[in-house]
Amino acid sequence: MKRVVFVCILLLFLVGCTDKANVTMPEDLPDFDFVQESDIASVDWNQKAVEFGDRGIIGNADKSGVIGADMPSLSTQKWMWHLWGIDEVRDTELTVIGYHRDSKVIQPILVNGWSIGLGGPVNGADAHTPSHVKVPKPGEWAILLYTNEKYFDTLIYDIQE
Repeated sequence: MKRVVFVCILLLFLVGCTDKANVTMPEDLPDFDFVQESDIASVDWNQKAVEFGDRGIIGNADKSGVIGADMPSLSTQKWMWHLWGIDEVRDTELTVIGYHRDSKVIQPILVNGWSIGLGGPVNGADAHTPSHVKVPKPGEWAILLYTNEKYFDTLIYDIQE
């Protein structure tokens, strides 16, 4: 009986590891050596972005969030990114990596590239920036955020139409 339980646990572990290792990188992905496979492997799909504050920001309270994500769509739309815990805003670059749960494909979300500069405080956040985004396909998305090539946060959105 112990052997059967051990084999079942081993198979579940192997399936879980294999599932996470099949990440597809797009051909035009810049050399982002700071984006680690472990960042993607550690995505908690149960930690969906939620609305917080009085401005309709959807994200992770007091860490990161977006105004405009309340009506997620597959068409181009404007999002205003908000980040808390940024000490020095000047010369800080936000890199946005989209990871589609079902296809395991990394995609750009920002319309004009992978990264954008941050502006100063607004709506209680330490930094913000507006951008145009386009989500390429429906489903659950992990939006991994990096500031100046360091992992910052992950936002989980379910975008269906």
